[in-house]
Amino acid sequence: MRPATDSLPVAIIGAGPIGLAAGAHLAERGVPFVVLEAGGAAGATISEWGHVDLFSPWDHLIDGASERLLATSGWAPPPAKRIPNGRELVHDYLLPLAGLLAPHVRYDARVVAISRLGLDRTRTDGRAVTPFLLRLKTADATTDLHARAVIDASGSWSTPNGVTASGLGPTEETAVASLLCGPLPDVRGADRAEFVGRHTVVVGSGHSAAQTLLALAEVARGDDATGNDDTTRITWVIRGAVPRQLFGNADQTADELEARGELGLRVQRLVTEGQITLVDRLAIRDVRRSPEGRAVVIGTRLGEELTIEADRVVVSTGFRPDLSMLRELRVALDDAVEAPRLLAPLIDPAVHSCGTVEPHGVVELSHPEPAFYLAGVKSYGRAPTFLLKTGYEQVRSIADELAGNAGAARRVQLVLPATGVCCS
Repeated sequence: MRPATDSLPVAIIGAGPIGLAAGAHLAERGVPFVVLEAGGAAGATISEWGHVDLFSPWDHLIDGASERLLATSGWAPPPAKRIPNGRELVHDYLLPLAGLLAPHVRYDARVVAISRLGLDRTRTDGRAVTPFLLRLKTADATTDLHARAVIDASGSWSTPNGVTASGLGPTEETAVASLLCGPLPDVRGADRAEFVGRHTVVVGSGHSAAQTLLALAEVARGDDATGNDDTTRITWVIRGAVPRQLFGNADQTADELEARGELGLRVQRLVTEGQITLVDRLAIRDVRRSPEGRAVVIGTRLGEELTIEADRVVVSTGFRPDLSMLRELRVALDDAVEAPRLLAPLIDPAVHSCGTVEPHGVVELSHPEPAFYLAGVKSYGRAPTFLLKTGYEQVRSIADELAGNAGAARRVQLVLPATGVCCS
């Protein structure tokens, strides 16, 4: 016998900023919910890049319902205009919020599949009133959980794009794995020894690449100061002719997120000064390991083959959503961006910057699968233009829908900072 859906909780996947905000909004509306987090603590993914400064100040990073809940415990928000790093975002905001939501949060619970109880994706009869079935893997067992609705805010950090222009990884991934780095290594700190005195190739034209380039340049300057001359070398590889996503189409100083506008300007100066060697219009075909144990980047530039040999390759080529867990659900995604079909035209990075995304909520986030929603950065598919404020309004709208307030769910308001440097 199937459980009645109205007696079941809403399942929220991910205890990051958007998942916890969804929990706060549902709590405010008296809707039962459970947050399922694959990591051992809230903000586990952010903690992996905790050394990195964000672009946005605190007043752009805190959700309204979450702040109201935190205020009941005496929590005071950090200074509105100060810019935190990832570690501070977790420690000063997410962990206190997760503490207040603790009875509803399960850690070390990875969702590996979602379906309907007794119905695969081919079955239609009774689908809308049939509970969701979420399969969870923990350290001890594999279990099932039933839910009336699902908000997937699991992000995309675990599924980065490949290093090649084809979107794939190297042909011999195992052989070169130790030579490839993720998008945001701690160049100034824990990972410094991997880069000092070596040649690093950074692949990608976005802000993750810029953060790494600036950190490497700082290491190189320190290297020079210790008398090691210019042994720390930096090559920046992009597929386009100009890194528009980073440098922008106009004056970066017009970016209301000043830290982000300044980021592009600083990288541009380093390229002009020759501290960073920019290789543009390179379509990478493969990365192989040389007999000497170095990485060999192989590609085509202006119709000719080009190879670059380096000690490390930092892959900052963006992310894609992990869709494997959704195989038994009826999810409608844009063919190119892999965002919900109604949302994709509003966030297309070929047209929009972060600040020109139109207000959107439950209508644009809905799928043929009733009561299933992608939210947060995962809802943006492969588009790199997501801001936390956008995700907070997404889950506010979804929470109103699930609470039965359809009118409020469709009154979507979103005021974003003007930006000129995140359009790719």
